[in-house]
Amino acid sequence: MALAVCLLFDAASERTVRTLWRRAEELGVPTLLSHTHKQHHPHLSYVVMLEWDHKKVERELAAIEPRGPFTLWFDAVGVLRRGRVCLMPAPTADLANRQLRALDAVESAGALVHKHYARGRWLPHLSIATRATRAQVPDISHMLSDVLPLSLTVTSAALIDSATGQLWTLPGVL
Repeated sequence: MALAVCLLFDAASERTVRTLWRRAEELGVPTLLSHTHKQHHPHLSYVVMLEWDHKKVERELAAIEPRGPFTLWFDAVGVLRRGRVCLMPAPTADLANRQLRALDAVESAGALVHKHYARGRWLPHLSIATRATRAQVPDISHMLSDVLPLSLTVTSAALIDSATGQLWTLPGVL
């Protein structure tokens, strides 16, 4: 079980990601549509916590001065360990600074951060396939490459419980 600080997309961007999930599922590749509780939202995670005090985390994140909506530019497909295939956004200084502000907040709240989201280790990605086999990676990679470049608009942020899919909207866009 984990709690994540996530960026969420506008309706058109969310539809785009869900369409990619469906296309991957049609190829027989598992996505967040069929993963665990099946209540996943298209998102990009800033920070994943393994231990936390929910109220403290919410309070620290609420103290961050919100910024407005912004666009992420995707022009690469990534293959991470254990068969995760994802879209990789351009690693802008703005995106890195936004993630560091969220990381600072959850650390100030005393949360235990997953090692892949620790300072200097975060690799921004938008998950498409959750458990592609080595044989499936070429097909899903080609399918995703065919839609690139892709821009998606971030319009909100939320805390999301990975075990249940429960979502707590945060004020503004982090």
